[in-house]
Amino acid sequence: MSWLQLLFVELKAILADKAIVVTMFGGVLFYSVLYPLPYLNQVPTQQQVVVVDHDNSSLSRQLLRHADASPKITIVAQVGSIDIAQQWISESKAHGLLVIPEGFRRNLLLGKGATLSYGGDASYFLIYSAVAEGLISAGMDAGRQIQLVGLLARGENPQQAEQSLHSVNINSVPAFNPSLGYTPYVVPGLFLLILHQTLLIGTGILGAGQWRKKGYWNHVSPMALIGARLIVFSAIYALFASFYLGYCFYWYDVSVQATLTEVALLMVPFILSTAACGIALSSLFVRRELPTQVLLLVSMPILFVSGFVWPIALIPDLLVQLSQVIPAVPAIMAMLELSQMGAGWTSVLPLWIHMWTLFVLFLLLAFIGVKQRLKTENG
Repeated sequence: MSWLQLLFVELKAILADKAIVVTMFGGVLFYSVLYPLPYLNQVPTQQQVVVVDHDNSSLSRQLLRHADASPKITIVAQVGSIDIAQQWISESKAHGLLVIPEGFRRNLLLGKGATLSYGGDASYFLIYSAVAEGLISAGMDAGRQIQLVGLLARGENPQQAEQSLHSVNINSVPAFNPSLGYTPYVVPGLFLLILHQTLLIGTGILGAGQWRKKGYWNHVSPMALIGARLIVFSAIYALFASFYLGYCFYWYDVSVQATLTEVALLMVPFILSTAACGIALSSLFVRRELPTQVLLLVSMPILFVSGFVWPIALIPDLLVQLSQVIPAVPAIMAMLELSQMGAGWTSVLPLWIHMWTLFVLFLLLAFIGVKQRLKTENG
């Protein structure tokens, strides 16, 4: 069998397998819509809040107007007790509550402290944080207004009183992720993880379905089979990567600061090392359904140890070290640094070399595994 014939039968074997086609082609297209979907609104806004106002004063009403004007929250109702407010939250009529204590206005005018209580459904962390941020901001605005009234009552110059309350002006300019949204932050890492997992599953299904049968793979050398499989899968995933890092990045308005050449250079060892890893793992399976079950199970752990949705400092060192043998981990960090954070090529060079090292390692393991598998089945 010639080299071109081997490439052709490999491609034919991939396209003729429904499980592989659904996993690779269907999965890449499906997840390109499903995974970014929760982040399309970028940040949670206009979260419903119910209020328990025990003070019912002009100042408490002013506070509520400040809160309702916040883009984070919306005051949907005022109720008579905390129990009723909690019932609103349990019935999903509201996501948070604000309790204004009795004597709120009097205590503030006397210079005493006043405690505002707020809470919410912490099952949805982003929603809860939006509610808390909106209420804290409204409370601080109301507090500054009271301070301003007090300073004016003591005869302070209005301009000086205003400056004393706003002595420091913060000009916040984001260095990365200019929109401050979740899509540009989460999507780049997720897309690489999708490419990684679907490629591992595809190569795993193909190998696991062949080892107990007779076919073209029994009539070629292990190295020729591995080489052809690497080329075919890498060519397919080069197209998938172009779709993700090109069209999808544009569609989801993900900022890209790296050049096309830098991104291409980064993707080459990532795709090759992942494909080699999948071929090596395929030699461990003899049932077609096992690669999907096992690799889907480890998707979430890989997501967390990759370090872009959970701080690496909070992950045990042993797990961090073990995760370095997973091609997606250095690839995600390198892509985020290079493409999203604008780092130079020299900054990601160690990660690039790391991926090439993984490619050589998995290529060796794939050769050993495939050779042993073919020897066992042919023998």
